[in-house]
Order: sequence, then C-alpha cells, then structure tokens
Amino acid sequence: MKRKLVYDFPTQIFHWSFALLFIIAFSIAKLIDDNSPRYSFHMLAGILLNFTLFIRIIWGFIGSQHARFCDFSLRPSSLVQYFKTLLAPAHKKWTGHNPASSWAAILMMICAVGLGTTGYLMTATPNKETYEEFHEIFANGFFVLAVSHIAGVLLHSLRNRDGIGLSMIDGKKNDVSDQETIASSYWKTGILMIALMSAFSFYLCKNYDRQNKTLQLFGNTLQLGEAGERENESE
Repeated sequence: MKRKLVYDFPTQIFHWSFALLFIIAFSIAKLIDDNSPRYSFHMLAGILLNFTLFIRIIWGFIGSQHARFCDFSLRPSSLVQYFKTLLAPAHKKWTGHNPASSWAAILMMICAVGLGTTGYLMTATPNKETYEEFHEIFANGFFVLAVSHIAGVLLHSLRNRDGIGLSMIDGKKNDVSDQETIASSYWKTGILMIALMSAFSFYLCKNYDRQNKTLQLFGNTLQLGEAGERENESE
C-alpha cells in the first residue's frame, strides 16, 4: 500500500535533533566527570536543546495539521483505550500522534523545559545545590520517557507491521486517507530551522570562554564549570 505524507520536514528535524541533543547531554553528564573541561558541552547541548524546543513550540501552533499541538490526542480516556487495544487484532488507526506518543512528546518537552530552567539556575546563581536534585529528576524522567517511547514504537511495529517506525524518517504512514495527508513537506521551513539552529550553535561557540568556562548568553554570564582549570593536553 502506498505510504502518504503525514509529518512535515520541520517536525522530523525537531524529532531527531531533540533526541540527539538529549543523548549528548545525558551521556556527558553520566560518563564525564563534572570537573572535566569537556563537561561544559553538557550545558551547551542543553541550551541548544531548549532553543530547538522553542522553535518547535512555535511550529506547534502554526505548523501543518499533524505538527500542531491541537492534533495531539491527550484525553486520558483515549490513552487508556489505546493501551487496551494495542495488541488487539482490530484497533483504531491514528494518522498523527497516537495517544501514547502524544503524551510522551508533551512530557518530554516539559522535562526539557525543567532541565533548561534548573540548569540555568545552577549556572547563573551561587546556589547550585538547591536546583541540582530537581535537574537530575527531570533528566532521569526524560530518559525513562524516551526509553518507554522507543519500546512502544517497537512493540507497535512488531504487532502491526505498518512501518510506523519509518514515519519520522520519510514523514509517511500507511492506511492514510487523502483528507488526512498534508499537501507539503514544508522543506523550506525545515531548512530555515536548520539554519537557525546552526546560527545559534555558532553564537554559543563564539560566546563560550573555554579557559574560564563561562558563557555570555544574551547579556548574562553563566558559569559552566570551575574557573581557571585547564585541560591537560598530554592526557
């Protein structure tokens, strides 16, 4: 059966950028000592992740049909019914985000905002310990949600054989009526999104002082590590 376009290019760009930036930030936090000069990239990745989320929130109101938040299925009863019928031979088809992925997306966005807020407070104020525990709770919550989301996609794909795992790669799904498809992939908007993310990445690099581990962010000085520590080039 012919696959039809459901998700636009900006939504796909956000999906993979959001995932990659979280993996980078989370991995650095877990694998690299916080006294290492490389640990600062944990914060830089987190800042870029929240910038990307800011763009996605805007697109969630003005984007194509299935990119908009109003298309998300967030009724608790729909979520319960979705899990009840997930393994049933006959089940409801969801063109856009199904209830599970809708809740996962929203909750991960909330966790990202929580991470960005607590991370900012940890670097902009002297009371780092006050916000550190909350920051870790948001990070672990995001991780659990991400793993659960991946497991759900795999379970759905194995049970239904509908290629849903490819939908965030090619933007298409099976069994979609012509009325539910989108007319354009909005590839120009996707390119603009990539350009904005690239420009903001350049801004972060330009304003990051590696020696003092400080970042000048829109007029505010963020301390991303202990000042005066230099990386041992011989290691």
